[in-house]
Amino acid sequence: NEVVNIHLSKKPEWFLEKINPLGKVPAIQKDDKIVYESAVCCDYLDQVYPGNKLIPDDPYQQARDRILVEHFGQVTTQYYKMLFGPSENCAAAAETLKKGLMEFDKEIQKRGDFFGGSEPRMIDFMVWPWFERFHATEKLVNQIFISDGSMPNLTAYMDRMLSVPAVQKCRLSTENHLEFYQSVKNGAPNYNVGL
Repeated sequence: NEVVNIHLSKKPEWFLEKINPLGKVPAIQKDDKIVYESAVCCDYLDQVYPGNKLIPDDPYQQARDRILVEHFGQVTTQYYKMLFGPSENCAAAAETLKKGLMEFDKEIQKRGDFFGGSEPRMIDFMVWPWFERFHATEKLVNQIFISDGSMPNLTAYMDRMLSVPAVQKCRLSTENHLEFYQSVKNGAPNYNVGL
């Protein structure tokens, strides 16, 4: 297995021509088989390596999980506005982000310890990278949207996720995220931070 990191703002021609004409990451190539797009890659891997199945068997639960991931897209939109938008709009974006996260605080209370129920499932691993970034982002933009104690269910969820072996193995530290975002703000993104 070989990991190839792609510079996201200067994608090489070979990647666009041979791997993904849309230019998005991640992409997986095994022999002559290529799949790309985050959700597609996750579905593919869950079927190819079914030993620890992460996608629920129940079609309705699969659909509900996908809907929740789609709703999380609204959270990430506000996240990027807060992080990279005009500084005068940062506080408003942080407030809108917080309102969006409040819905997820209610949802996790209904679902259990994880969005996947009693154990982490694919939905948890799809949204977790954003949660992992939140503490670094609060420091970077000097806005509190998750650490003020107003979302105890999400805070407890984040603590539980930090004890998941896959998260422990793959996570980046708050310092790594800060270093990366600072490199982006400085105009020279360092995509190798934490590797």
